[in-house]
Amino acid sequence: MDLSVVWLFLLVLWWGALHSFLASLMVKQAVSRLLGEKATRFYRLGYNVFAGLTFLPVLALLFSLPDRVLYRVPLPWAALMGLGMFLACVILVVGVLQTDVWEFLGLRQVFKPSHPDAPPASLVTDGLYRYVRHPLYTAGLAFLWLMPVMTANLLAVNLSLTIYIFIGAIFEERKLHREFGEAYASYAAQTPMFLPFFGRNKMPKKSSGKR
Repeated sequence: MDLSVVWLFLLVLWWGALHSFLASLMVKQAVSRLLGEKATRFYRLGYNVFAGLTFLPVLALLFSLPDRVLYRVPLPWAALMGLGMFLACVILVVGVLQTDVWEFLGLRQVFKPSHPDAPPASLVTDGLYRYVRHPLYTAGLAFLWLMPVMTANLLAVNLSLTIYIFIGAIFEERKLHREFGEAYASYAAQTPMFLPFFGRNKMPKKSSGKR
């Protein structure tokens, strides 16, 4: 295996570990204690900007390091895989819109912070979330592995991002269990984590809310 591929793999794992660490409740609480509650309004937006900027070196290395093609899927299968990638992007957009896109980006917290007397966030279990607990992660994995042309560098990035997604999902599960308690435990017991239709879904339809 090329040394550059190994370094690319480790770089993405480092990015994912840093990303997960900064998203943890421990870090958010530390920022709140050091900078005050008002400063935490900007945390989500700053976190998203930082995550995007720190991923740019990964993309630069992906396209600049020596590379080689591992496989190339022929037509018509390549076209079908491309369609699958497009549908994955659609699912990503729909999944974000179904919760709260402005909160996801961090803009709602900046311009319209929550009031102390505001009602607690509600658990989203309808739409895409009726079929899987993490549709954004499912769509992300589908997008990564439906690429019809795979190179050594791309494989390193895809493998490390897949590891990051699975670890991130575990942390997300813990956070949701803490936030929603028995409601999320019941939902998780009846709804698959990533793959739809694996297991019977008995969740009743529920209006959308924050997740």
